[in-house]
Amino acid sequence: MRLEGKVAVITGAGSVGPGWGNGRAAAVLFAREGAKVFAVDLKPDALTETVRMIEDEGGTVRTHTCDVTDSAAVAAMVEACVAEFGRVDVLVNNVGGSRPGGPVELGEQDWRAQLDYNLTSVFLTCKHVVPVMKAQGGGAIVNTASTSGTRYTGSPQVGYASSKAGVIQLSKVLAVQHAPDGIRANTVVPGQLHTPMVEVRLAGQRAGGDVDALLAQRQARIPLGFMGDGRDTAYAALFLASDEARFVTGTEIVVDGGMTARCD
Repeated sequence: MRLEGKVAVITGAGSVGPGWGNGRAAAVLFAREGAKVFAVDLKPDALTETVRMIEDEGGTVRTHTCDVTDSAAVAAMVEACVAEFGRVDVLVNNVGGSRPGGPVELGEQDWRAQLDYNLTSVFLTCKHVVPVMKAQGGGAIVNTASTSGTRYTGSPQVGYASSKAGVIQLSKVLAVQHAPDGIRANTVVPGQLHTPMVEVRLAGQRAGGDVDALLAQRQARIPLGFMGDGRDTAYAALFLASDEARFVTGTEIVVDGGMTARCD
């Protein structure tokens, strides 16, 4: 029980479809490891299966609907968690999504939306959670970025890549600034995983709706020869959130099957 007695706020804890997205996997795993989970999502229905899975295993979970790009809504979410559980020991930021297009193709409104969705959301949750952690003597923040924020991974998506790169640097700045407060901040950097997002969104963007073709294309880039899923991201987040990582802050764990280590 690596998170016994801890309270974990997990954003994007629902899922767009069946399977293991990063948020759902983190919520279920953290509850399994003893955390009281405050599961946050924009769509209440997306949390239904997450809650069922946690409760079936005897875990503790409460849900909250929140637009994490809205500062007032995020402040209210954090207040609700503190009112329910008394503290916030762990914050895991899992909200994110991509839009295709380079600087020419991507519309200016879509560019701003990508920054808000992928980066401002992390900024706002940290803005409102850090004072709580500071007052209670510390905590752990785990932000989810993407290998798109460190490499060109095969598709022009400049808004997503730029915002995910920003998440990595935001974590570093936060880690150094608030180390004296006992707050650690790190980033998980997933590669091309097989999450529900592949079927629901990415196949339509990149493979004309052909899921099998997209899966084959993505898998071909991975030296290990198979794709992970949200559970692999969740296990990395679990380590960073736990006391086992007490001397780990301001860094990243890449979860990509070796993809970004390749030369081609």
